[in-house]
Amino acid sequence: MEESCLLWLLVVTSLLSGCTHQASLKISPHRSQLFVGEFVSLRCEEDDSSDGLTVTRNTSKDTRSPCGAGWGTKDGSDCNISFIFPSDSGVYWCESTGGAASSSINITVTGGAVILQSPVLPVMEGDDVTLTCTTETSNLSADFYKDGSFIRTEPTGHMTIHHVSRSDEGLYKCNIISDGESPPSWITVTEKPASPSSPSAPSPPPVPVWSMVLAILSSLFSLVPLVLLVLEVRRLTNRKPKGIYLPVSMEMAPPTQAEQGLADEYDDVMAAVTTEHHL
Repeated sequence: MEESCLLWLLVVTSLLSGCTHQASLKISPHRSQLFVGEFVSLRCEEDDSSDGLTVTRNTSKDTRSPCGAGWGTKDGSDCNISFIFPSDSGVYWCESTGGAASSSINITVTGGAVILQSPVLPVMEGDDVTLTCTTETSNLSADFYKDGSFIRTEPTGHMTIHHVSRSDEGLYKCNIISDGESPPSWITVTEKPASPSSPSAPSPPPVPVWSMVLAILSSLFSLVPLVLLVLEVRRLTNRKPKGIYLPVSMEMAPPTQAEQGLADEYDDVMAAVTTEHHL
């Protein structure tokens, strides 16, 4: 129960203390999980801040406590902890005299034999993240979990998440069968900043109205010869040919000599018949 309450305290305090970013906090060794008894150095790096910076923390036993007030040794912007205990677990950040705060770091100190090495600061979308399950002496085969669910087993104790996204954000831990389980660590994934848009091409200068009119008239005049040609072709196509068309009977070929003789004999016979009829 205490571990669960401390975890939520770390997460909530981390969000609250990381609202303003005028400085950054560095930790050595560069891990968010530490073994009992390790030497830890915390350093505030200024970022255009004229105020003095002090390492400050929230833990289960103190709130907004500056370095030197019952814990750590202050050395300028540095704060050194010569022998760290589980009670030193909490959220650490840099704070100026004006109240401005840096991004925060969650530190977990364990009395166990296994820790999970994870990114100290939030990671950006698209980056690769490597988690390492380790003991004080070596890296062994380890099982990795996210939000209490088993992910996979890595024989070397290293697990890499490629191209992280917001769905990879969560609480991670690892387990080495022979040595035990690590404390959980929260991994925050931040949105990748949008790439600056490429400068747009300069817009062309406005075209004067009279230039547009001249361009239109020029286009129309260039079409006149084509229109005249089309009209002439249509006129020639539809024109009727001159001349007199003879009837079909007049256009027949002249009769041959035999046909003409038969016609003459026919006329003679008809004349004789007609004469006899009258007599």
